[in-house]
Amino acid sequence: MSSILKFNWNYFIIAFLLFVVEVLIAMFVHDQFIRPYFGDFLVVILIYSFVKSFVDSPFLKTAIAVLIFSFTLEVLQYFDIVTKIGLGHSKFARTVIGTSFEWIDLIAYTLGIVFVIYVENRFHSTNARKS
Repeated sequence: MSSILKFNWNYFIIAFLLFVVEVLIAMFVHDQFIRPYFGDFLVVILIYSFVKSFVDSPFLKTAIAVLIFSFTLEVLQYFDIVTKIGLGHSKFARTVIGTSFEWIDLIAYTLGIVFVIYVENRFHSTNARKS
């Protein structure tokens, strides 16, 4: 039986690069599109890549799990979970978990996961043709 845990450098490098981009956006971009919406688009790709760095699971199941996780965090923002769990004073918690619910964030997450699925389908169909 093969293990589901398997390190993948390609996904790890993608996750690392996206993390750097996200940090740069957070530090230097203060606009009304890139930071709030493109950042959300990228963050689900980052989370997906990070998970795939360590877990050898089917891409569609992983993508859907990341989308559900992202939606869950967004709904928790609606209920002001950061304050309710006593972390309202923590800038780190407020940044990572978030503090404001936005319907459009759900769209950005969905578009990010659709992009992941598209890229993975293209990659897997290309590899299948080469075999």
